[in-house]
Amino acid sequence: MTKIFLATGNQGKIKEMKELLSNLDIEIVTSDQFEDVPEVIEDGDTLADNAIKKAKELAEYTGLIAIADDTGLIVDALDGKPGVYSARYAGENATDEENNKKLLHELADLSLEERTARFKTVVALANPGQEEESIAFKTIQGVCEGQIGYKPLGENGFGYDPLFIPKGYDRTFAQLNSEVKNQISHRAKALIKMKKYLKRL
Repeated sequence: MTKIFLATGNQGKIKEMKELLSNLDIEIVTSDQFEDVPEVIEDGDTLADNAIKKAKELAEYTGLIAIADDTGLIVDALDGKPGVYSARYAGENATDEENNKKLLHELADLSLEERTARFKTVVALANPGQEEESIAFKTIQGVCEGQIGYKPLGENGFGYDPLFIPKGYDRTFAQLNSEVKNQISHRAKALIKMKKYLKRL
């Protein structure tokens, strides 16, 4: 059975990614199964840069095929911010609550119609058996359109999920159950495409 390393320490992402990849004939491996997994500095200019960097470095470290993602919330009224800085929008090591609070403050005077936004995920797959120049040889992206609500709602999810209302719904990601979210989310769309690629691989 092929082992695939999920290159993230975010427990929310791990849970979602395991659910989305659950019906493949693969063994999912995470960082708690290794000692001293290096922290990859996400200093890329784009989501793709960060995803590829994480996948490559951790494929090299573990010797396994590695899947990494980087996700950004793109808010139109903020000229695309927080974007690549989504996880640290309120500062380095900011909590989800602090990031959400800053976002709400910056959108305080806007109507719901003016709060259009989208989540974008880029997933990268790296295979340590490939030549160095092509070790990260597959990137796939998924996008989910929506709006930013006025206050955090819901107990599910993580990050900006309590604020993000996906298009066609009147509830936030954090109010939706995982079955629904895993059909419509940005990460789901990207990983569904990646599953097809993994089956061929």
